[in-house]
Amino acid sequence: MNHARLTTLLEDGPDLLPASGTVLVLGPRADSDLSALPAGRVRAVQGFRPDHDALAARGFAVTPAPEGRGHAAALVILPRSRAEGRAMVAEAAARVAPGAPVWIDGQKTDGIDTMLRDVRARAELSGALARAHGRIFGFAGGDAARFADWQAQPLTPVAGFRTMPGVFSAEAVDRGSQLLAAALPSDLRGRAADLGAGWGWLAAEVLARPGVTSLDLVEADHAALACARANVTDPRAAFHWADATGFRPGHDLDVVVMNPPFHQGRAADPSLGAAFIGAAARMLAPQGVLWMVANRHLPYEPALAAAFREVVELPGNGAFKLFRASHPRRGAAAAASAVPPQRGVARCRR
Repeated sequence: MNHARLTTLLEDGPDLLPASGTVLVLGPRADSDLSALPAGRVRAVQGFRPDHDALAARGFAVTPAPEGRGHAAALVILPRSRAEGRAMVAEAAARVAPGAPVWIDGQKTDGIDTMLRDVRARAELSGALARAHGRIFGFAGGDAARFADWQAQPLTPVAGFRTMPGVFSAEAVDRGSQLLAAALPSDLRGRAADLGAGWGWLAAEVLARPGVTSLDLVEADHAALACARANVTDPRAAFHWADATGFRPGHDLDVVVMNPPFHQGRAADPSLGAAFIGAAARMLAPQGVLWMVANRHLPYEPALAAAFREVVELPGNGAFKLFRASHPRRGAAAAASAVPPQRGVARCRR
């Protein structure tokens, strides 16, 4: 979001923001500049745990899902997913008071021009402003029926599982996760965790091993974790809305499985995966084992070697590599994050 657009919009039209009432802000990030809005009136909605916690630390009232109705105004910060963006607009339109302004802000690379055309076909636009490779525009909300067909609808990526638009790999099981699941031994046992569990497919594969006594599903995306709760009903499963890199299970684990992310927004950052490796090493018992899949070109070998005494690369394929790492190095896990960022990476996990 280019926050000068919102600031300029409200400076040029000071009457655009009602003098009282709450302002619903959908999709703000940790570093979002919301200074154009009265902080005490902002009701931020952010389901990604690190961003949620950062916004809360800044003093904003923030929830992982929209709450309340009759808001005086709403701001939608457009995500990359078209279906997710439409669902956010529908939520904003339904949750503001009749006639209250709804603004949509986004970059051209996130589809703001397409969104403008789509909204224009349904509502009269106001306060449009183009700047810094993006746009902000508004319309009068409060009419839920106008955008009812944009509300998020469940997807079925594979029989027995449901997902929602915007979560990672919402339309199909991730190929890396499939490869990892096929490599897991049938005699896997003990206390386990799935770091970055997503909507639960890999977790269900782990729980198919009868020797697994418990499984912590750790996921930072609130919407993905909600899907996992619906998809994984095994009583051995426990669900944690948390940043995996800081999660503490409360007991040593025997097994960790993971298909870690390596993007923050559009920026490729393999150090995220390295941080997952360090976190896994801290969670595991002295004889514990990490099972991990990664894109073939990512340089995770130094991080694995820094965090584990034994690292074996298993047969993978042209796109992915598999690792089995055991015997974590106590006190050395922090060194696992010392992997430099790399550009040009296409795969994204939230």
